[in-house]
Amino acid sequence: MTSLSSHSVANLFSAEGRLKAIPRKAPRRAQLLAHLAETLFEPSRAYSEREVNEALLTVHEDFPALRRYLVTGGELSRTRDGAAYRRALKPAQQQPGSPGGAIPAVA
Repeated sequence: MTSLSSHSVANLFSAEGRLKAIPRKAPRRAQLLAHLAETLFEPSRAYSEREVNEALLTVHEDFPALRRYLVTGGELSRTRDGAAYRRALKPAQQQPGSPGGAIPAVA
């Protein structure tokens, strides 16, 4: 997991567990995205876009932005057609010969 500074990721959430705001600063946002990927998505499972949206909606109403940040930040990978998402493997989690968390195309 990403090392946390003196500001805990927990400080970004309300008492009800909702994200107060998406951080503007990239390092802080990266901490949040790593946390969301680890807590909302299992590493060995593929998710449909609808499932990703529903999971992100549990923490913030701007789920499209969170989904985009997760993909562009390397926390989630998706198929070329956007039909399936998977939690991206970090280098330490990859198995030998693994394509870096990419989801193979399904015919």
